Amino acid sequence: MEMEVKILDIDIEDVRKRMKEAGAMLVKDEDQENRIFDFPDGRLLKERGYARIRSVRDRRDGSIQHTMTTKRMLSQEKYKVMDEHETVISSGEEGEGIFLALGLELSHVIRKSRESYRYKDTLVEIDINEKEFFPVPYLEVESASEDELEETVKLLGYTMADATSRTMYEIMRDMGLVKGDDFGF
Repeated sequence: MEMEVKILDIDIEDVRKRMKEAGAMLVKDEDQENRIFDFPDGRLLKERGYARIRSVRDRRDGSIQHTMTTKRMLSQEKYKVMDEHETVISSGEEGEGIFLALGLELSHVIRKSRESYRYKDTLVEIDINEKEFFPVPYLEVESASEDELEETVKLLGYTMADATSRTMYEIMRDMGLVKGDDFGF
């Protein structure tokens, strides 16, 4: 189980500098395509979960990896707490075939670049989405330890007041980027 917060509209160069100074290790530098699936009635997203096929191209060595994931939100009080199950698959088409056979359909395709740093046992991710989807870069800070998550947020020059446990949909809705129940992750 992971605890996660987001920090919006970040200074990417400052985050990189702080991570380097703290001795954090760059563990990912990648381009992603995330295909989100749901049942025709939208029940996964309505229940604050989703099924995803992620295809990742590592910008360091050009390798490509595909994963199949399901997520469901357990709590969203101080942190977003997710139940997550993920497995590596041989191709995006293989995973898509499984989801389609189960009756799910493609809901959204989201492309972004991601840099991930490991600081202690916490993951710090810089996400830059296609501008049409989400216009500003943001951080995701993920940890199994509440103390370490808060320590990392502070190390990055932010406070917990700068952080949010809201979903991307809630953030986008509050920014006026989506209306109604366009999607719920």
